[in-house]
Amino acid sequence: MKRNCMIIAFALAATLGYAQEKKGEVSSFYEKNTVLNYNDGNNAAGEIQQPTKFDPNFHIYLCIGQSNMEGNARIEPQDREGLNTRFKMMAAVDFKNTGREMGKWYVAVPPLCRENTGLTPADYFGRTMVEKSPEKVSIGVINVAIGGCSIDLFDEDKAAAYIAKSADWLQNFCKAYGDNPYRRLIDMAKKAQEAGVIKGILLHQGCTDNGQRDWPDRVKLVYERILADLGLEAERCPLYVGELMSQQDNGICSLHNSVIASMPLVIPTAHVVPSLGCAGNFDRLHFTAEGYRELGRRYAEIVLRTEKATDAMYGKQKVKKNKKK
Repeated sequence: MKRNCMIIAFALAATLGYAQEKKGEVSSFYEKNTVLNYNDGNNAAGEIQQPTKFDPNFHIYLCIGQSNMEGNARIEPQDREGLNTRFKMMAAVDFKNTGREMGKWYVAVPPLCRENTGLTPADYFGRTMVEKSPEKVSIGVINVAIGGCSIDLFDEDKAAAYIAKSADWLQNFCKAYGDNPYRRLIDMAKKAQEAGVIKGILLHQGCTDNGQRDWPDRVKLVYERILADLGLEAERCPLYVGELMSQQDNGICSLHNSVIASMPLVIPTAHVVPSLGCAGNFDRLHFTAEGYRELGRRYAEIVLRTEKATDAMYGKQKVKKNKKK
């Protein structure tokens, strides 16, 4: 049975189990989460000098998904300390309270997605990548994620109709991206290609599409369109898909992990990032801050291992600046 996990989570406090879909309760869940888990949006500028030329050692990763990639756990002091300036983020929206401007690079001080979002796997993915990469390598992330969305929101052919029939709160999230999150991602990524090389795509999404067996095919469509729009080769830009909270960790959407497991069969350049043991929040949908830290490290470990194997197989090719289309 298909379940909208955001709705299930709202019912969880009363039932402590799986629940039927009930229209209208997703909004209430998100309103509560905004108060309980999200960051206040302060202290996030991290201003740096903008890149003026292309650097093949600036490795950039696109991060997409729903609330877990958006960032759900409250940001803690340790998450804003000890940041290496080699880890950068490009703002995909304007951060009006903290002065970040869309399309500009900043030191990756969280939040990385939007103001009033929380810690995301991208935070400790980037930290770990910097720690384990040569000094000459810098890491950049671009995070475009919308809490509560289906993968269909990133299908440009379906997005307008999907937004139109969505709840007001999701429509408001989409407004920050000009009502087209996919196109915003592509626009930011093309700008990023002027400064560095896009090396991979990190996806964490599935609660809203929990258990839907055609999900890998819909993800494939989005992935292949990103590659085509940015002039990228799949072998040089793999897809990394994070599991939802596991069944062993009492995750309420763990059914979808069996769907995620099939991703490499549908997309040969897809890799699954395991979530087993990553601490989960009370709602059994989202991870705690420590859970996001661990999940981010796991993304990095798999990316580093994959890139090492790719270089061994294909050799390190000279990367040239992508031409604007």
